Amino acid sequence: MSRRKAILLILLEVLFAGWLCCLPRDLFKGTPYATVVTDRGGELLGARIAADGQWRFPPCDTVPERYATALIQFEDRHFRWHPGVDPLALVRALWSNLRQGHVVSGGSTITMQVVRMSRGKERTLWQKGAEAVLATRLEARLSKDEILALYASHAPFGGNVVGLDAAAWRYFGRPADELSWAESATLAVLPNAPSSIHPGKGRDRLLEKRNRLLERLHKKGIIDTSTLEGALEEPLPDAPYPLPNLARQYVAAQPPGVETRTGIDIDLQRQVEDATSRWSDELVLGGIADLAAVILDIRTGETIAYVGNASPQRTRPGSEVDIAAAPRSTGSILKPFLYCAALQDGTILPRTLLKDTPVNLNGFAPQNFDLQFHGAVPAAEALARSLNVPAVHLLRAYGSPRLLEILREAGLSTLDRSASDYGLSLILGGGEGTLSDITGAYAGMVRRYEGLPSDSPFKDRIALWYTFEALKEVNRPDEIDWKLIRSVRKAAWKTGTSYGYRDAWAVGVTPDYAIGVWCGNADGHGVAGMTGAKTAGPVLFDLLNLLPPSADWFEEPLEGGVYLDVCPASGMLRSPDCPDSERILLPERAADSDICPYHKGGSFQLPPAMEWYYKTYHPEYRVRPSGNDAPLDFLYPESGSILTLPRQLDGTVPGAVFQAVHRDPAAVLYWHLDQEYLGETHLIHQMRLSPPPGKHTVTVVDGDGNTVSVGFTVAATSPSGDS
Repeated sequence: MSRRKAILLILLEVLFAGWLCCLPRDLFKGTPYATVVTDRGGELLGARIAADGQWRFPPCDTVPERYATALIQFEDRHFRWHPGVDPLALVRALWSNLRQGHVVSGGSTITMQVVRMSRGKERTLWQKGAEAVLATRLEARLSKDEILALYASHAPFGGNVVGLDAAAWRYFGRPADELSWAESATLAVLPNAPSSIHPGKGRDRLLEKRNRLLERLHKKGIIDTSTLEGALEEPLPDAPYPLPNLARQYVAAQPPGVETRTGIDIDLQRQVEDATSRWSDELVLGGIADLAAVILDIRTGETIAYVGNASPQRTRPGSEVDIAAAPRSTGSILKPFLYCAALQDGTILPRTLLKDTPVNLNGFAPQNFDLQFHGAVPAAEALARSLNVPAVHLLRAYGSPRLLEILREAGLSTLDRSASDYGLSLILGGGEGTLSDITGAYAGMVRRYEGLPSDSPFKDRIALWYTFEALKEVNRPDEIDWKLIRSVRKAAWKTGTSYGYRDAWAVGVTPDYAIGVWCGNADGHGVAGMTGAKTAGPVLFDLLNLLPPSADWFEEPLEGGVYLDVCPASGMLRSPDCPDSERILLPERAADSDICPYHKGGSFQLPPAMEWYYKTYHPEYRVRPSGNDAPLDFLYPESGSILTLPRQLDGTVPGAVFQAVHRDPAAVLYWHLDQEYLGETHLIHQMRLSPPPGKHTVTVVDGDGNTVSVGFTVAATSPSGDS
């Protein structure tokens, strides 16, 4: 080979290598895109503008056929055949420019325009030559359809609208694949001169260009005469449409700069937003400004409707706060998790009698909502009635650390303090959770029961079934007895109200859906009388009625546990003294549960403190001789209590009222404080005491020598009742 040929070959190799490497792998690297969020079917829920202030949707993969056809006919009729440069178009453009005496046509192909948009260089003859070379390289790298998609994603459409998808929504209020021939033709001609012609400017020229393109499409046989006539009659768009703004807080939480397809059902979302706005506009009249709601599909585990805060049109502080994702005091909404965990563990059986007597533990003295005590309540009934004191007694037996671990496994990510910090108040709103997490945790229980993938820590289907059955018995806010009316929708549901009436919760599940509702004020101030049952409950059932009805209720399990004999009176495992029993299917660990301690010699007898309250609500209960058991007990305080005795402004300390009970109404009790005799009581056994700070013991003795003592600690006093 001659030296000249060798040099020429090397030069050609260098040029070829340069050609291969002349185009960046990512043409639009660093380009910011809008955040686009769609529903499960690809319908647009909402979008957030790109960082550079442009409505530029993330790049599309395909281009609708109508728009592609119109664009090619207008911009580059030989697009499907040329290698990136159309020599005939360049010659035609040069001749037109020479004849007119100024530039009237550039001769750029669609491929060259893609290159120009990616480089952002000035439009000079030199740059056009570079674009031509780069266009041939782009053609060698991508298919024609991929090049069309790049063009459609980055072409300017006037103002701050970039890309076909954004333009379709801004100018016509719907996706690009639903545009008519007239609308597609309008968008096909817009990038030709977006700064001087767009729907709000140069409308006559725009209409002329569009109609000329439609005539060409008809001449080419692409559209028929009737289609042409109809298209020519269509008006140009007026002012840009606002983009959809559904599930706005949910949209705002999605990853920026990308398109995210969610599980939201757009039709249901619209209905839920309408319903929650109506409720919110009604509740605000009572001082409740904010409302959030979440609906999950049990089968898919997806969020299908999400209202972070209803009634956005009503201006108020916090209207844009995503309360569904904000930690709030949980009130009683976590009680079903304790009930199910205790069942699964064998700590209780479904109807084990739980104590409902006064309790004061380290200064924590919970009350039931009605400020009454019932002595003893079956666990399922205590859950259905949302009684606080039995729940605290149950948590004391089960253990706060164990429940905290269960709740975290269930998905409550905001419980980040220690179990000792929460203490027993964990079950009454001492912790915080989000509506999304809590609704998801309820849904996880159903998914686990239905055998679907779930991270729920509740693995025993029998414990879950008993939990759903107990929650089905909750009194409905509409006061309808669903058991008497076949058409009423069933739901296992629970409410909660936080301290100070700051948060009202309602969460319900069916075999198909989980619904969570929160009502209150974003700024945290309470509203007297606001409760989960009266405020959030009606909203929950209104949303339930928007959903397709479940064909069946939760099917009762017939295997997977153990059949055991249970005492009907105590709800505990039958003892030899229990006169009656029923054999029921229970969780595996139920065999380790407690045996009934209340039947003695065939009679049912509660401890004196439980009996004192129980007999008021159970007239059939008969007080019987105590036998070997002590006939007296303390109602208040409980042993181990820490009491704070406030000092009044005049310096006096009124003290605390200690109360004891005796099965014999005529009994006389003799009181002692730290072995010092205090006096005696008749009929009503109460005594006000003001011991100094420190540890003390109060003892009462009856005439037969029966005795009971309670140890307690008095904390340092402070003025005006402050502790």
